[in-house]
Amino acid sequence: RGLGAGVSTQRTGSSGINAEYGEVTTCVKMETARLLERLKEAVKDAPDFPRPGILFKDIMPVFQDPKLVSDTCVALVEEVEKVGKPDVIIGIEARGFLIGPIMAQKMGIPFVAIRKKGKLPRECFSVKYEKEYGVDEFDMQKDALIPGQKVVVVDDLLATGGTLEAAAKLCDMAKASVIAHCVMFELDFLKGRDRLTHPVVSLVRY
Repeated sequence: RGLGAGVSTQRTGSSGINAEYGEVTTCVKMETARLLERLKEAVKDAPDFPRPGILFKDIMPVFQDPKLVSDTCVALVEEVEKVGKPDVIIGIEARGFLIGPIMAQKMGIPFVAIRKKGKLPRECFSVKYEKEYGVDEFDMQKDALIPGQKVVVVDDLLATGGTLEAAAKLCDMAKASVIAHCVMFELDFLKGRDRLTHPVVSLVRY
Protein backbone atom coordinates (compact mmCIF):
# COMPACT_ATOMS: atom_id res chain seq x y z
CA ARG A 1 0.00 0.00 0.00
CA GLY A 2 1.32 3.41 -0.88
CA LEU A 3 1.66 6.33 1.45
CA GLY A 4 -1.00 9.01 1.12
CA ALA A 5 -2.15 12.08 2.97
CA GLY A 6 -5.63 12.52 4.34
CA VAL A 7 -5.09 16.24 4.73
CA SER A 8 -4.69 19.26 2.51
CA THR A 9 -1.10 20.36 2.03
CA GLN A 10 -2.01 23.96 1.37
CA ARG A 11 -3.13 26.62 3.82
CA THR A 12 -4.89 28.65 1.12
CA GLY A 13 -8.54 28.10 0.30
CA SER A 14 -8.01 28.31 -3.45
CA SER A 15 -5.65 26.67 -5.90
CA GLY A 16 -5.21 30.00 -7.67
CA ILE A 17 -2.93 31.61 -5.09
CA ASN A 18 -1.26 34.97 -5.52
CA ALA A 19 2.31 34.63 -6.78
CA GLU A 20 3.44 36.64 -3.77
CA TYR A 21 2.55 33.70 -1.52
CA GLY A 22 3.70 30.92 -3.84
CA GLU A 23 6.98 30.36 -2.00
CA VAL A 24 5.22 30.15 1.35
CA THR A 25 2.74 27.59 0.04
CA THR A 26 5.56 25.53 -1.46
CA CYS A 27 7.33 25.51 1.91
CA VAL A 28 4.12 24.31 3.58
CA LYS A 29 3.84 21.46 1.06
CA MET A 30 7.45 20.46 1.65
CA GLU A 31 7.06 20.56 5.44
CA THR A 32 3.92 18.40 5.23
CA ALA A 33 5.61 15.91 2.91
CA ARG A 34 8.62 15.68 5.24
CA LEU A 35 6.38 15.10 8.25
CA LEU A 36 4.50 12.28 6.52
CA GLU A 37 7.77 10.66 5.49
CA ARG A 38 9.13 10.91 9.04
CA LEU A 39 5.97 9.25 10.35
CA LYS A 40 6.17 6.51 7.75
CA GLU A 41 9.81 5.82 8.60
CA ALA A 42 9.09 5.68 12.35
CA VAL A 43 6.33 3.04 12.06
CA LYS A 44 7.58 -0.54 12.22
CA ASP A 45 5.84 -3.55 10.67
CA ALA A 46 5.21 -6.53 12.95
CA PRO A 47 4.18 -9.57 10.84
CA ASP A 48 1.80 -12.15 12.32
CA PHE A 49 0.90 -10.02 15.34
CA PRO A 50 -1.30 -10.38 17.31
CA ARG A 51 -2.14 -13.50 15.30
CA PRO A 52 -0.92 -15.18 12.08
CA GLY A 53 -1.79 -13.40 8.86
CA ILE A 54 -1.98 -9.90 10.38
CA LEU A 55 0.61 -7.25 9.55
CA PHE A 56 0.54 -5.02 12.62
CA LYS A 57 1.62 -1.38 12.30
CA ASP A 58 3.61 -0.56 15.44
CA ILE A 59 3.40 3.19 16.02
CA MET A 60 5.17 3.23 19.40
CA PRO A 61 8.57 4.21 17.91
CA VAL A 62 6.95 7.53 16.91
CA PHE A 63 6.86 8.46 20.59
CA GLN A 64 10.62 8.00 20.96
CA ASP A 65 11.03 11.22 18.95
CA PRO A 66 9.60 14.19 20.92
CA LYS A 67 9.97 16.58 17.98
CA LEU A 68 8.04 14.21 15.72
CA VAL A 69 5.27 13.89 18.30
CA SER A 70 5.02 17.67 18.66
CA ASP A 71 5.02 18.26 14.89
CA THR A 72 2.39 15.56 14.40
CA CYS A 73 0.07 17.06 17.02
CA VAL A 74 0.50 20.54 15.53
CA ALA A 75 -0.42 19.17 12.09
CA LEU A 76 -3.48 17.39 13.48
CA VAL A 77 -4.64 20.52 15.32
CA GLU A 78 -4.29 22.59 12.14
CA GLU A 79 -6.36 20.09 10.15
CA VAL A 80 -9.03 19.78 12.86
CA GLU A 81 -9.42 23.55 12.97
CA LYS A 82 -10.17 23.53 9.23
CA VAL A 83 -13.23 21.42 10.07
CA GLY A 84 -14.28 23.46 13.10
CA LYS A 85 -13.36 24.63 16.58
CA PRO A 86 -14.06 21.92 19.17
CA ASP A 87 -14.88 22.54 22.82
CA VAL A 88 -13.39 19.22 23.95
CA ILE A 89 -10.93 16.61 22.72
CA ILE A 90 -12.04 13.01 23.35
CA GLY A 91 -9.29 10.38 23.58
CA ILE A 92 -9.88 6.64 23.20
CA GLU A 93 -8.00 4.16 25.40
CA ALA A 94 -5.22 3.58 25.08
CA ARG A 95 -3.26 5.24 22.32
CA GLY A 96 -5.70 8.10 21.95
CA PHE A 97 -4.32 9.12 25.34
CA LEU A 98 -0.88 9.64 23.79
CA ILE A 99 -1.85 12.41 21.38
CA GLY A 100 -5.26 13.61 22.62
CA PRO A 101 -4.01 15.46 25.73
CA ILE A 102 -1.24 17.14 23.73
CA MET A 103 -3.74 18.34 21.13
CA ALA A 104 -6.09 19.56 23.86
CA GLN A 105 -3.27 21.46 25.55
CA LYS A 106 -2.23 23.10 22.28
CA MET A 107 -5.86 24.16 21.66
CA GLY A 108 -6.46 25.28 25.24
CA ILE A 109 -9.49 23.01 25.70
CA PRO A 110 -10.40 20.09 28.03
CA PHE A 111 -9.52 16.45 27.42
CA VAL A 112 -11.99 13.65 28.18
CA ALA A 113 -11.11 9.95 28.29
CA ILE A 114 -13.10 7.03 26.90
CA ARG A 115 -11.98 3.89 28.69
CA LYS A 116 -12.60 0.17 28.56
CA LYS A 117 -15.43 -1.22 30.65
CA GLY A 118 -14.88 -1.07 34.40
CA LYS A 119 -11.93 1.36 34.39
CA LEU A 120 -13.85 4.53 35.32
CA PRO A 121 -15.54 5.32 38.66
CA ARG A 122 -18.97 6.92 39.07
CA GLU A 123 -21.85 6.77 36.59
CA CYS A 124 -20.92 6.08 33.00
CA PHE A 125 -22.45 5.75 29.58
CA SER A 126 -21.53 2.37 28.06
CA VAL A 127 -21.49 0.94 24.56
CA LYS A 128 -20.46 -2.42 23.11
CA TYR A 129 -18.69 -2.56 19.77
CA GLU A 130 -17.01 -4.96 17.38
CA LYS A 131 -13.33 -4.53 16.68
CA GLU A 132 -10.88 -6.32 14.41
CA TYR A 133 -10.27 -9.13 16.89
CA GLY A 134 -13.59 -9.50 18.73
CA VAL A 135 -16.11 -7.58 20.87
CA ASP A 136 -15.31 -4.98 23.53
CA GLU A 137 -17.08 -2.33 25.60
CA PHE A 138 -16.32 1.34 26.29
CA ASP A 139 -17.32 3.68 29.13
CA MET A 140 -17.43 7.47 29.40
CA GLN A 141 -18.38 9.31 32.59
CA LYS A 142 -21.83 10.86 32.38
CA ASP A 143 -20.71 14.26 33.66
CA ALA A 144 -17.63 14.47 31.39
CA LEU A 145 -19.44 16.43 28.65
CA ILE A 146 -22.02 19.20 28.65
CA PRO A 147 -24.94 18.77 26.22
CA GLY A 148 -24.29 20.75 23.06
CA GLN A 149 -20.52 20.74 23.31
CA LYS A 150 -18.62 20.19 20.07
CA VAL A 151 -16.06 17.40 20.30
CA VAL A 152 -13.31 15.77 18.24
CA VAL A 153 -12.66 12.08 18.84
CA VAL A 154 -8.95 11.17 18.73
CA ASP A 155 -7.29 7.77 18.27
CA ASP A 156 -4.02 6.57 16.78
CA LEU A 157 -5.40 4.52 13.90
CA LEU A 158 -8.53 4.13 11.79
CA ALA A 159 -8.94 0.51 10.71
CA THR A 160 -12.45 -0.94 10.45
CA GLY A 161 -14.00 2.11 12.14
CA GLY A 162 -15.69 0.21 14.97
CA THR A 163 -13.80 1.94 17.76
CA LEU A 164 -14.46 5.46 16.50
CA GLU A 165 -18.08 4.61 15.76
CA ALA A 166 -18.54 3.41 19.36
CA ALA A 167 -16.93 6.58 20.71
CA ALA A 168 -19.32 8.69 18.65
CA LYS A 169 -22.26 6.76 20.13
CA LEU A 170 -21.06 7.62 23.64
CA CYS A 171 -20.89 11.29 22.66
CA ASP A 172 -24.43 11.04 21.28
CA MET A 173 -25.59 9.60 24.63
CA ALA A 174 -24.10 12.69 26.31
CA LYS A 175 -25.91 14.90 23.76
CA ALA A 176 -22.58 16.28 22.52
CA SER A 177 -21.87 16.96 18.85
CA VAL A 178 -19.00 15.15 17.12
CA ILE A 179 -17.50 17.46 14.50
CA ALA A 180 -14.68 15.13 13.41
CA HIS A 181 -12.70 11.98 14.01
CA CYS A 182 -8.94 12.50 14.14
CA VAL A 183 -6.23 9.85 13.69
CA MET A 184 -2.55 9.72 12.87
CA PHE A 185 -2.85 6.70 10.58
CA GLU A 186 -5.58 5.21 8.39
CA LEU A 187 -5.77 1.80 6.70
CA ASP A 188 -7.66 2.66 3.51
CA PHE A 189 -8.15 -0.93 2.39
CA LEU A 190 -10.35 -1.66 5.42
CA LYS A 191 -12.72 1.19 4.42
CA GLY A 192 -13.31 2.24 8.02
CA ARG A 193 -14.33 5.79 7.15
CA ASP A 194 -17.26 4.42 5.14
CA ARG A 195 -19.08 3.44 8.35
CA LEU A 196 -18.49 6.81 10.04
CA THR A 197 -20.98 9.67 9.72
CA HIS A 198 -18.56 12.45 10.65
CA PRO A 199 -15.54 13.90 8.83
CA VAL A 200 -12.22 12.08 9.27
CA VAL A 201 -8.87 13.83 9.65
CA SER A 202 -5.88 11.54 9.06
CA LEU A 203 -2.24 12.14 8.22
CA VAL A 204 -0.79 8.90 6.84
CA ARG A 205 -2.98 6.55 4.80
CA TYR A 206 -1.88 3.04 3.85
